[in-house]
Amino acid sequence: MKDAEPSRSNLPIPVIDLFAGPGGLNEGFSSIGEDEDKPIFRTVGSFEMESNAVSTLTLRSAYRSLKRSGRVPQAYYDYISGKTSRQTFEEHEEVAVALAEARQHVHRVELGKKTRDEVDAKIASALEAVRADEQGDWILIGGPPCQAYSLAGRSRRTNDVQFAFDHKHFLYEEYLHIIERFRPAVFVMENVKGLLSSTNNGVGMFSQILHDLRHPNPDLRYEIRSLVVDEEPHKLRPRDFVIPAEKYGIPQKRHRIILLGIRSDVVERTDRTVLEEASPVTVRDAVGDLPRCRSRISPAKLDSDEAWVALRNEAVAMRYESVEDTKSEDFTVIKDAHEVNTAVKTYREWVEDSRVTSPLQHKSRSHMGTDIQRYAHLAWKAETLGKSPKFTDLPEDLLPNHKNIGKDNTPFMDRFRVQVWDSPSTTIVSHISKDGHYYIHPDETQMRSLTVREAARLQTFPDNYFFEGSRTMQFHQVGNAVPPLLARFIAEKVVETLRLNIDKDVSGS
Repeated sequence: MKDAEPSRSNLPIPVIDLFAGPGGLNEGFSSIGEDEDKPIFRTVGSFEMESNAVSTLTLRSAYRSLKRSGRVPQAYYDYISGKTSRQTFEEHEEVAVALAEARQHVHRVELGKKTRDEVDAKIASALEAVRADEQGDWILIGGPPCQAYSLAGRSRRTNDVQFAFDHKHFLYEEYLHIIERFRPAVFVMENVKGLLSSTNNGVGMFSQILHDLRHPNPDLRYEIRSLVVDEEPHKLRPRDFVIPAEKYGIPQKRHRIILLGIRSDVVERTDRTVLEEASPVTVRDAVGDLPRCRSRISPAKLDSDEAWVALRNEAVAMRYESVEDTKSEDFTVIKDAHEVNTAVKTYREWVEDSRVTSPLQHKSRSHMGTDIQRYAHLAWKAETLGKSPKFTDLPEDLLPNHKNIGKDNTPFMDRFRVQVWDSPSTTIVSHISKDGHYYIHPDETQMRSLTVREAARLQTFPDNYFFEGSRTMQFHQVGNAVPPLLARFIAEKVVETLRLNIDKDVSGS
């Protein structure tokens, strides 16, 4: 039998967000109870070093503040849709108040030993200003930067003698320092799956981190739980902490370590709970309804509808078919005709906003003509195979000019990766900002890589979520984030863990 629920005030439980990125974890936790004006959590401090992500965090925090006040003014939608300037937006009376509030708790700072005193002071001030319940519970969320732990990052630095000394190996120590200094009741820490096999000077990084988090100091202990395996914490294996997002209603094959830490004196008033698996949500479910857009040709002086149609005809001719000339303005919307399951319904309710009348940040990048034709051919081939083809499936005229092509040691056989309509996508990572080849749109008539909005949809960012900065930085932010809908599901489990009441409706604004 469960113990009686602890008493708590009507104030939200404070949340501190470290290494916040554009706010994926933040968004999930902040959404609980928000639509009923009974928020369970309230972010009182977000810490991030990258300036564009800080701008995105600030704008989103202001949006949530406006939403809590009753209704988001049209000024917000006019700004994110490009109908009004930033200056006009900030001069709006309600917006000015919301932005001023956001800037009080969104901090641009690089976490590290040099900034510990500054960060400690800001966290102490934030927690002193709010007392959510009689137990003084608060929650820490975030994920230390993962480049030093990821398989891709390690492979790129195989011969780098300084790699073992990269400070990114030890940024989790800043997370650990906050735990030791401020003793959160609960923490949620995210990192890449590659951490399981990462070592530093012969020491396994995951084992070291797990040990440190369990025993921050002699008088402070945490129980580390899995969110996907219902087992006693001492029986958990390293892989039990990996969440395969596609199993839980996220349209992306994203596998990340998520650690749920419970302070030892809080354990007795908690329950152990795990995420419920859901039916797949596919690429088609996520982006199939977005307006079609044609690829842009690089360099810009070569770009035109006529040049694009010529590339399209040439690409089709290489597979001995014909195509009608199709101008970009003739494109229509691809409708999702298949049966909608519960997970898809939950996803759609989460991302959609009827006040967003045209998709934000949904414009194709520019590509070289030969790459555009490669995208067309490989996307067509993917429809036939039901999976992404290898670049050896390209016709000879479209093979990359590489000396090893056709040989046994041909590198990067999956250098070109088509996202398949009826499966979750591959992992959206920050490298999408530099590489369109790995994120080819499945509609072969569009001949392009994904747009920022399509990547955001696969990452489960709501359609009214606006990313500040250049398109490159927008992609970077999207790829660096925890999927907000997954964060919502995790936040629900934190609520259940702490035996709090919750309404699981995720419908929009």
